[in-house]
Amino acid sequence: MGSSDSKLNFRKAVIQLTTKTQPVEATDDAFWDQFWADTATSVQDVFALVPAAEIRAVREESPSNLATLCYKQGEEDDENARPLAESLLLAIADLLFCPDFTVQSHRRSTVDSAEDVHSLDSCEYIWEAGVGFAHSPQPNYTHDMNRMELLKLLLTCFSEAMYLPPAPESGSTNPWVQFFCSTENRHALPLFTSLLNTVCAYDPVGYGIPYNHLLFSDYREPLVEEAAQVLIVTLDHDSASSASPTVDGTTTGTAMDDADPPGPENLFVNYLSRIHREEDFQFILKGIARLLSNPLLQTYLPNSTKKIQFHQELLVLFWKLCDFNKKFLFFVLKSSDVLDILVPILFFLNDARADQSRVGLMHIGVFILLLLSGERNFGVRLNKPYSVRVPMDIPVFTGTHADLLIVVFHKIITSGHQRLQPLFDCLLTIVVNVSPYLKSLSMVTANKLLHLLEAFSTTWFLFSAAQNHHLVFFLLEVFNNIIQYQFDGNSNLVYAIIRKRSVFHQLANLPTDPPTIHKALQRRRRTPEPLSRTGSQEGTSMEGSRPAAPAEPGTLKTSLVATPGIDKLTEKSQVSEDGTLRSLDPEPQQSSEDGSPAKGEPSQAWREQRRPSSSSASGQWSPTPEWVLSWKSKLPLQTIMRLLQVLVPQVEKICIDKGLTDESEILRFLQHGTLVGLLPVPHPILIRKYQANSGTAMWFRTYMWGVIYLRNVDPPVWYDTDVKLFEIQRV
Repeated sequence: MGSSDSKLNFRKAVIQLTTKTQPVEATDDAFWDQFWADTATSVQDVFALVPAAEIRAVREESPSNLATLCYKQGEEDDENARPLAESLLLAIADLLFCPDFTVQSHRRSTVDSAEDVHSLDSCEYIWEAGVGFAHSPQPNYTHDMNRMELLKLLLTCFSEAMYLPPAPESGSTNPWVQFFCSTENRHALPLFTSLLNTVCAYDPVGYGIPYNHLLFSDYREPLVEEAAQVLIVTLDHDSASSASPTVDGTTTGTAMDDADPPGPENLFVNYLSRIHREEDFQFILKGIARLLSNPLLQTYLPNSTKKIQFHQELLVLFWKLCDFNKKFLFFVLKSSDVLDILVPILFFLNDARADQSRVGLMHIGVFILLLLSGERNFGVRLNKPYSVRVPMDIPVFTGTHADLLIVVFHKIITSGHQRLQPLFDCLLTIVVNVSPYLKSLSMVTANKLLHLLEAFSTTWFLFSAAQNHHLVFFLLEVFNNIIQYQFDGNSNLVYAIIRKRSVFHQLANLPTDPPTIHKALQRRRRTPEPLSRTGSQEGTSMEGSRPAAPAEPGTLKTSLVATPGIDKLTEKSQVSEDGTLRSLDPEPQQSSEDGSPAKGEPSQAWREQRRPSSSSASGQWSPTPEWVLSWKSKLPLQTIMRLLQVLVPQVEKICIDKGLTDESEILRFLQHGTLVGLLPVPHPILIRKYQANSGTAMWFRTYMWGVIYLRNVDPPVWYDTDVKLFEIQRV
């Protein structure tokens, strides 16, 4: 009986507070005490008993009453009192390490007074074993629930970011996060460690026994999810604008590397960037890979394992780790463990390609692969044979992880939705970056690459937007890298190039006269199809796979800011003989009249329309003969033309001599053939490495808060509030 009574009294007090228009004296204890009566209220109760609209009404109509309610806890009118926000954050930090509330008490006696909490060394109470802590405490349902509620409260404090419109200049730090992650918070290190270890140690499979999660409900997951969300928000730090710690290879005896110069003020970013022990890296990488692969395990025994939903937060966390801690990035690429991250990412990309509500997931997956592709080791690792048979809606092939990557990218480009077009530049840049290291592509993959070239080099596609020809440049660069550096193992690709030689001849003879340009554009108006689906023999998809589905109508999604163009996202480096990279300074751009650089280098994202080479009456961009000539003359076709010149007559001779229609004989000839001394001098390898910039920092901020907004609907913390960082849209 008692609890429903007290709830009723509490609700009455709320109504009194929200209907009073006169200020209530702070000394009126009878009134204010009703709010702190010992009611056993749950979070759900609070949301039911204190409707958000009523609190806002109090804020608008009698702000002094709201202030009194907030301050009713401590000494009043103390000149030196901390701002409320700081007191609140420090109280949350203390409570996160409060014995018998959020952590196991070590002593027989219980903690009686607040003083004891202040003297306690929270480093002995880290929540989970892992980085810098060896002891794994007994799981405790109540402690986990209390931690989770406190982390939700912390996220709510940090969510000020949602109410500021996205502005590139607002690299301004979030004052709540800044204070919480500063030296003012004496629990910063144990809390950072607790959050990281809780996420990376989590095993949703239920201790390795299939179907185990059905027996006892897993109460750890909600905590792990909140921990991941708090981590990525506290790590929201624009690495472009601040000096991040350098990597000098020194190691000390502690989990955090002390030898580096002082890093960013934000202690969470600082600690993350200084982790350096191999076993810590192993623990983090294994944990993230285990969780990312979880949705892929669903396939053999449906419902056998709990399916986690927080893979987007994990991808942001993995991104931050690689971006802030270069030693971690090198560790990831040191062994084929990186493939345990690659395969889930390709799975998500392929699965989300038709779903408008998952554009953000597509972007972060591609960004991570772009970051990895800037390192030579990534290309080398891709040569490992792909044997894991995760059912995916892609053609069956026998080959390596490089084949998997290219086949998935082809699927995204040819059968994703329209809003993915800005990503095509990134996808092809990744393929260019890894191409010099690919030892042997399968026939399926070779055909996919040539199908992309065919689709991108039709006149209507080339002439329909100022940036489209860049895609052809990227693909030619891929072919040139493989022919010059990996000719021996790539007879499949060479054969595919010979079979499709007409595409290269058409490019070399691309018409530039006005009537043909006009005709090509007329054809485009009749066929607005993004890319020809024909001419690519799809073959059967893998067994057990489901086609990528579009979003359910009505699905909520949050808007994203535009991502910077590929020229802003990356910085060109040249690989020298000994394998080291030398950064290429951007050349002074002698512009041709459309503003494109004189070198035939793709230079800007397509969404930034160039200064038109000629504007039609409507002010729209339209192609001119001069514009076509300006880039046609730079198409890097020499190597391929020389290859065709040497090999085509030889292949034709075999066919005539042996009356051949059989591919295997030709492939055998190509395998043993050589072009040594016949090709132009090999060009230097160009790598486009991701570089941090404020544009991507802003993109990550809107993406991350959008994910957090949509994933926290019970209780609906931010629902129906006046969010400015993004728009909430329905598909």
